[in-house]
Amino acid sequence: MFKKIFLFLIIICFSVSAQTSYRNLSSENWTFNKQNETKKHKATIPGTVHTDLYENQLIPDPFYGANEKQLQWIENENWEYESTFSLSEKEISNENIELEFDGLDTYATIYINGKMVLEADNMFRKWIISAKNHLKKGKNHLKIVFLSAVQKGKEEAVKLPYTLPEKERVFVRKAQYQFGWDWGPRFVTAGIWKKVQLKFWNSATIENIKFSQVELNDKKAILEFTTEIRVSEVKTIQLKINEKAETFHLKKGTNKVKMPYEISNPKLWWSNGLGFPHQYEFHFSLKQNREILDKKELKIGLRTIELVQDKDEFGTSFYFKLNGKPVFMKGANYIPPDSFIPKQTPSSYHETIQNARKANMNMLRVWGGGVYADDEFYNACDANGILVWQDFMFACAMYPGDEKFIENVKQEVIDNVNRLQNHPSIALWCGNNENDEGWHNWGWQKQFNYSKADSTQIWNDYKKVFHEMIPKTLDRLLPKEKNVYWPSSPSIGWGRKESLTQGDSHYWGVWWGKEPFEIYKKKIGRFMSEYGFQGMPNLEMLQKVIAKEEFNFTSEAFKNHQKHPTGFETIKEYMNRDFPVPTSMEKYNYVSQLLQAHGMKIAIEAHRLAKPYCMGSLYWQLNDCWPVTSWSTLDYYGNWKAAHYQVKESFSPILLAVTENSDGYSIIGSNDNLEVKEGIVSVKLLDFSGNELWTASKECVLNVERNTTCMQILNTELPKFVKEKTVLQIEFTSNQKKSIAYHYFVKPKELQLENPTIELKIVGETLIELKTNTLAKNVYLQAKDAFFEENYFDLLPGIPKIIKTEKPTQETKVLSLFDVMNE
Repeated sequence: MFKKIFLFLIIICFSVSAQTSYRNLSSENWTFNKQNETKKHKATIPGTVHTDLYENQLIPDPFYGANEKQLQWIENENWEYESTFSLSEKEISNENIELEFDGLDTYATIYINGKMVLEADNMFRKWIISAKNHLKKGKNHLKIVFLSAVQKGKEEAVKLPYTLPEKERVFVRKAQYQFGWDWGPRFVTAGIWKKVQLKFWNSATIENIKFSQVELNDKKAILEFTTEIRVSEVKTIQLKINEKAETFHLKKGTNKVKMPYEISNPKLWWSNGLGFPHQYEFHFSLKQNREILDKKELKIGLRTIELVQDKDEFGTSFYFKLNGKPVFMKGANYIPPDSFIPKQTPSSYHETIQNARKANMNMLRVWGGGVYADDEFYNACDANGILVWQDFMFACAMYPGDEKFIENVKQEVIDNVNRLQNHPSIALWCGNNENDEGWHNWGWQKQFNYSKADSTQIWNDYKKVFHEMIPKTLDRLLPKEKNVYWPSSPSIGWGRKESLTQGDSHYWGVWWGKEPFEIYKKKIGRFMSEYGFQGMPNLEMLQKVIAKEEFNFTSEAFKNHQKHPTGFETIKEYMNRDFPVPTSMEKYNYVSQLLQAHGMKIAIEAHRLAKPYCMGSLYWQLNDCWPVTSWSTLDYYGNWKAAHYQVKESFSPILLAVTENSDGYSIIGSNDNLEVKEGIVSVKLLDFSGNELWTASKECVLNVERNTTCMQILNTELPKFVKEKTVLQIEFTSNQKKSIAYHYFVKPKELQLENPTIELKIVGETLIELKTNTLAKNVYLQAKDAFFEENYFDLLPGIPKIIKTEKPTQETKVLSLFDVMNE
């Protein structure tokens, strides 16, 4: 009996040790130092050298004031990181031990117990070392030397007989925005920026899982899972997926096994606003003789996505079909959430995506000058029904095309496509941001004095990467239904008329071209993937990084937090056109936000009113990487600017808009639901005291495929009214749900507003009610640490407004446009 128990215990012990396991080395004690300096300092992993220097009080806050300028020396140094960790007898006895780096930034030489085992050169790749023969029982030493990416880039640059645009940054495979952008600082980082761990396995391990949809309809979904399994020797294993199991005979090394899986009456994954983003959970396990060798879990969504480009009378369409339905894409461009990305937490990614969902978005574009986003970003997009336009990490430049560079990028593509392809949110893979446009439109050939041979070589190198290597790699990695590729965004630059009749468009006539906001109504492409206007963040946010005595437009600290060379001048020029220009900083800040929101409203409405000619509106940009005045609608801390509230309204499923013509006005409804909406449209002409000057109503059925003109109002139908003192109120009521919009006949600065008496009353723990005696335009509510579900709204007499807050508020401050006009 004793022998049986003893043998049973041996079997249990073997079973435990046979299963793949991990040990996170990020939590070990790490130190760092500048190369050739003996003093070591505590390091945090994941992290960056800048944040480690700051945490050790060796540098001031990089974001504060103009500190950025005095911290540029960091990028030119080499840095060393090291840690000592112990391995037990049980750990070292594993047949295979691998050291895995999810992210090394960027030129890293890795030493285990004094022996060099790897040289890494790409921030975006996963690096794996077979470490069994380099490790020992007891204490082990791990050291990583990071060489200056700036210096390495310069070394590569001089090898070419010509200069590529953007110089050293294009030679290094790291986040391009770190070299400075017109919304971000220059902080070229180094360090272990993602998780580092040891992987222990013996008999077999699951390397990768992907799936394809063989068939998908209302009655069933037939999936095929491809599981990549590595085994140490020839063996027979059982692969189990949920309740289904099959047996496979595997050869030594890497095997790819395929298993079909059927789901009855499948539930589809839908984007935000169209349905629920349903996901199925799958549990994978490898067994041999009832012994579990490895486990994995996977969440997937069942959906089809198509990019439709059909010739038509205007040019070529550009729109997405989700589950067979044409969908107008509403969203923004997403940049890295921090200059020092490891500072972000999983919850911060989910909060950002929830803010996108709350603003009625259904797509985000992960811009090509940043990083392939964190897993939690895509998980949040999956859960919230946000589709992702995924750029590869190239932006606004031309890149080398030598064999070593292309092979490095190829492995980068493989790593990231394998990591991301199972996410239902991924809608499109895009080669780069504005490289093609830059080459054809930005005058680089003349600027850099390229010879004909130089130009031919540079363009051929471009084609090698974006027209040959990347699409061929995607063909090998992706099933047909997931393989939607677009070489460059935009397809044609905004200065050419063809940019508005085919492909996607980046329109920068507003801002860069100083054209008025009204040009948005004329310059409409098939899919608007970039456009935008700057707005200042709230003063409370800027006060965290700028000293009180430097809070003016001429101080170095203030100017450092505006990265566009003529940013404030451009804001003021546009403000002069449409709004009163305040003298106090507080009110100037408020009006700058209204100005941004005003521009976004005009642009988004123009795009939606052009449906189905235009089928997408992704503005620049959703978020910031540091506290700054920029094009974002969410500031660095996640606070909503006025523009984000406006975006929420302009992206609502039902949009009501007014267009003017020589005879009068058209009331137009845009419906982004899957079904038609029947209801009543009511229109009222009101003076600012709330008196009805004219009213009309009419039944209206809002179409899905195209917009609906609900009502035509002739000038002759309306009584005489003073445009500067009148507003048109439009309501659409369907199934007791009401949509409302206001149309003003003149620019905001021309309105003849009266001083409103705004009553604010708490009517619930998180509810406040507001009333006014005359029109209160752009009411701004402000309270400490408070978020209002509506803000910067118009308040009319006789129409009380209930506003919900996240938590009880005290001492709410109220500001309106009248306060600015009578400063």
